[in-house]
Amino acid sequence: MTLLHGAYAPGAAAPRKGPFIILEGISGIGKSTLARLLGERLDASSLHTVPEPFIPWAPVINEQIAALTQFAFYLSGVLHSTDLIRRYLTRGPVVADRYISSVIAYHSAVHELDMNQVRGLIDPFRPYLVHPDHTFYLRCDDTNLRTRMAAKQDRNKDDRDMMNVPGRLDRLRRNFDAVAAQDPTAVTVDTDDRTPDELVDLITNHIQN
Repeated sequence: MTLLHGAYAPGAAAPRKGPFIILEGISGIGKSTLARLLGERLDASSLHTVPEPFIPWAPVINEQIAALTQFAFYLSGVLHSTDLIRRYLTRGPVVADRYISSVIAYHSAVHELDMNQVRGLIDPFRPYLVHPDHTFYLRCDDTNLRTRMAAKQDRNKDDRDMMNVPGRLDRLRRNFDAVAAQDPTAVTVDTDDRTPDELVDLITNHIQN
């Protein structure tokens, strides 16, 4: 793999002062709530991938821009996230609501692409990415997902499509399972019948053991 040079190189990694933790899974499953609670519990920095200033552009990109350009947008968001994460880790733990696994799982599901094709586009940039210590893949059944999605305050077109486009939700679940199976940092967490506080306890116990 070709390494990045000059201004593109990430530079020497400063010592981490805490773990880098990622929460992954389909929209509405509770990642944002857990990211906030974990941030409070661990006194950690937290961020969403993609972060500001990308977030306001996402609806326009998703609705008006072709697939490859959409991919470039989300990849650039991940690269910006990794710059922030690298900086935050010099101060303490970091919790990310989504990261590169979401780009792979969502982009390939929405556009019905082979995930290996999406991975191939990402591979040249992997040396730049900050690698996590733990990635928690959250799962729930359809009943709980519908309940959580109904309570979600920031539902968007992607959320509606996930629930309404035939086959979309099944593809997303299969994709996240496939990504997790190849992720050495993966921990699968069943969120059914667990409160957010119970899930935070489970995750922090795993990190500390």
